[in-house]
Amino acid sequence: YTANADECAFVKTLPGWSYEGIAFHVPVPGAGSCADGSTPVWRTYNKGAARNDSNHRFTVDPTVQARMVAGGHADEGMVMCAPLSSADRDADGVRLLRQATFGPNDAELARIRSLGAAGWVDAQLALPVTAYPDWPTVPANRPDTCVDDRSQPVRPDSYCARDNYSLFPLQVEFFRSSLEQSDQLRGRVAFALSQLFVVSGIDNARNYAMRHYQQNLRDRAFGNFYDLLVSVTLSPVMGDYLDMVNNNKANPATGTNPNENYAREILQLFTIGLFELNADGSLRRDGAGKPVPTYDLDEIEGFARAFTGWTYPTIPGASARNNNPRHYLGNMIPVTATHEFGTKLLLAGVTAPANLTPQADLAFAHRNIFEHPNVGPFVGKQLIQKLVTSDPTPGYVERVSRVFANNGAGQRGDLRAVVRAILLDPEARGARKIDPTYGKRTEPALFMTGIARALGGRSDGVYFRSASSQLGQFVFYPPSVFNYFPPDYVVPGTSILGPEFGIQTTNTAIARSNVANSLLFSARIAP
Repeated sequence: YTANADECAFVKTLPGWSYEGIAFHVPVPGAGSCADGSTPVWRTYNKGAARNDSNHRFTVDPTVQARMVAGGHADEGMVMCAPLSSADRDADGVRLLRQATFGPNDAELARIRSLGAAGWVDAQLALPVTAYPDWPTVPANRPDTCVDDRSQPVRPDSYCARDNYSLFPLQVEFFRSSLEQSDQLRGRVAFALSQLFVVSGIDNARNYAMRHYQQNLRDRAFGNFYDLLVSVTLSPVMGDYLDMVNNNKANPATGTNPNENYAREILQLFTIGLFELNADGSLRRDGAGKPVPTYDLDEIEGFARAFTGWTYPTIPGASARNNNPRHYLGNMIPVTATHEFGTKLLLAGVTAPANLTPQADLAFAHRNIFEHPNVGPFVGKQLIQKLVTSDPTPGYVERVSRVFANNGAGQRGDLRAVVRAILLDPEARGARKIDPTYGKRTEPALFMTGIARALGGRSDGVYFRSASSQLGQFVFYPPSVFNYFPPDYVVPGTSILGPEFGIQTTNTAIARSNVANSLLFSARIAP
């Protein structure tokens, strides 16, 4: 089949072909795209087949097309456009809501019908930030008088320990607002970022502290990745979790050296990974076919030294010290007396010059990381995994990483443009997705909110908090810096990436059915 008259005329001249006339009428692409109300049809050619007939393959699913080209087919591009029914368009709208919200509902689907996918995404990107409540600051150590008193009647301070020294208030507010907040896309991206820049209530369960960390991810979800990275580094919650706070310069008298924990994780887990990547996320290899490491111990030591000289914010009313005691309101503050002023070897053979202040060293180190070509594919692929599909094609990753490198206006790291590119990519949109490797297992938090939002449910979040623990994703309490599940987890018995399958066990599978039953048939959520 062809919608190209010149191609039809050429094939008529080839032996072995019989012209069968006009089979159907179909729109043709204009300027590389199809008109509204239709979807592209891609064609590939199986050039490895022994015969020259029946070797063309047609699909409306660009993921299928990409997989076939990767398997040896010739890419013949977009050859025609297929008209869409209203059901087709709604299917794509529902998929967009699964990717970009905490669950589809009728109201948001109606907005997509009215605005179109791009219009809806742009409207979400423009919404103001939903803020968590500003819970009061409390001492680092729980006073003996701050306990939970379950006797009646309940007073405002009856649950002092729970409400200040656990993440209970933040967890239930997360679920409550996930069901109701208007800026759904921002909430989804912030939740994804919280699983990239991991901190955990296991190590720090002071509610006000974690609130400010998670709010920062919301505030910067559509900003520049460089600014987000710096703000995460300077968070005392992160400093506490990965040992950058009170990380002092080497002391020959005691034989101590700067702590390398944060230096290691900012590279391995937050920005570039262990090996150099091509723009499509595939490994770069040396002449012997081995992956090329992004850094070694010398660079780790260099970053560890660059990150010395930072301490907790000073407690109001207290005197500043070189190593302040724990306090989490505000960013960490620089201390020149504990900073290493020598040169530091960083990525790609770059050396930070001597005598930089703590602030200048930190900025130099972050810029060195930010400019590394791995950041786009490393971060972009993980955002695709969290929002759209667990095992994206190399082409999808490359298109997103190129937007990370340049948003179209010469700016690198524009997360607003990156999120938009992820959600509007041809592999995210379209009426039909038939590739068996496409999509993602819904992680537990989204599984629950999806049910509730579909039914118009509301909740105080208490049941959702408890159920998230049963399902293996106790929100804001990941078991390690590697999150609840690693992004490179492969579904057992396959070669398919499926991170969320990393927490699927017999127990969590049964619990998922029980939680669904409770949400559908109990009074724990209200319409």
